[in-house]
Amino acid sequence: MSKQQAATAAAAAADVPAQYLTFTLGDEVFAMDIRTVREIIQYGPMTTVPLMPGFVRGVINLRGAVVPVIDLQARFGRRAAAVGKKTCIVIFDGVRDGERVELGLLVDAVSEVIEIAPDQIEPPPNFGTAVRRDFIRGMGKVAGRFVIILEPDKALDVDEMAQLCESAQDAIAA
Repeated sequence: MSKQQAATAAAAAADVPAQYLTFTLGDEVFAMDIRTVREIIQYGPMTTVPLMPGFVRGVINLRGAVVPVIDLQARFGRRAAAVGKKTCIVIFDGVRDGERVELGLLVDAVSEVIEIAPDQIEPPPNFGTAVRRDFIRGMGKVAGRFVIILEPDKALDVDEMAQLCESAQDAIAA
């Protein structure tokens, strides 16, 4: 394939709508690239882990693997999420030190999988969001409303969350 053909193929791929899993946190609708989602499970029993920051809700046993569950409400600097009838855990693939890491994301409810074309995604606003700006990839325009598309490499940065856990442990030990 020539450089021109490769550039044309890349440009065509950039115009293809991407699929996103949408979910709610409070009254807001968020989305994340479906390719990073492994599965969605019902909220169930969880083991709390001492000395963890508030956004680490606990761990679950997922087919023999220990999977930490991150409370996205708390991760975004809000009050811990209240568990309701539609609360579920989205199993997400993160990366730490070049290795794949499974994380559970506690969300109020999963909505649907939608397609958003690249030309329907606006940059995050400079102010006025309840979520750190670097956590947002963009604002997807869907049916006359905005959906906050998360930037998983930032919002769910395993290394940053691990450092916060270590800092919380160090502060308690001091």
